[in-house]
Amino acid sequence: MTATVIDGKAFAATVRTKVAEHVTRLKEVHGITPGLAVVLLGEDPASQVYVRSKGKMTVEVGMNSFEHKLDAQTSEAELLALIAKLNADPDVHGILVQLPLPGHLDSDLVINSIDPAKDVDGFHVSNVGLLGTGQKSMVPCTPLGCLMMLRDHHGSLSGMNAVVVGRSNIVGKPMAQLLLGDSCTVTIAHSRTKDLPAVVRQADIVVAAVGRPQMIPGDWIKPGATVIDVGINRIDKPEGGTRLVGDADYDSCAAVAGAITPVPGGVGPMTIACLLANTVTACSRANGLKEPEGLTA
Repeated sequence: MTATVIDGKAFAATVRTKVAEHVTRLKEVHGITPGLAVVLLGEDPASQVYVRSKGKMTVEVGMNSFEHKLDAQTSEAELLALIAKLNADPDVHGILVQLPLPGHLDSDLVINSIDPAKDVDGFHVSNVGLLGTGQKSMVPCTPLGCLMMLRDHHGSLSGMNAVVVGRSNIVGKPMAQLLLGDSCTVTIAHSRTKDLPAVVRQADIVVAAVGRPQMIPGDWIKPGATVIDVGINRIDKPEGGTRLVGDADYDSCAAVAGAITPVPGGVGPMTIACLLANTVTACSRANGLKEPEGLTA
């Protein structure tokens, strides 16, 4: 068996097109332009590249992009004051504070100071609670992207056995909640799970989100299962240099699975696309308008 490759790059382009169409309607019919504010502290190169990409794509879909680049030594009080200002700004519908934050800042305090309705990362404790109880919330971007790709590939997920390998607040836990919401039977597995290979072999859907390069080999995969690989790990190449790999061993898993996301080019592109989707959703909700179809959980 050779797995179908789920092309996250192409799917993300489709999502961005849908976002752009909805933005156009908001502008032309209602005179509203969605706005996304991104706050970056410090000079971390990876974060800078990511923020630039977010800003570029925000503008490409017709939304307003507000970037706030702060010194790494910015005090907690200064950062909280900026967030309060953005919370009160009617032109800002989504707020994202780029993580990780410098060590002197309390990430939980900062995240929970964002207006939950503008928390397009879906990390605020109120949104976590709403998601966990099946209510309308802002959903974390990476799990939302995974769910969109699974729905697109399978149609209905009802009754499928799903194993999420990883229990982080950013991916593992919300991914499990979203799969439960689509009537999957869900197991959250992790590094201390007894007989992890046997648990994974039961899955019709495997979401690999543990942060260990090529941890999941093909002989853990049930024939025909779908593998969604959230991992992005940089490893050394024998001939020198580095390359990106996922948490699943792509070649051996692709030989067994029915479908698989590559790394790079799988889940990664969907994260920014879903950030844009969440911003449009937040804008629509803030103005009492119909939410965009196909862009929410």
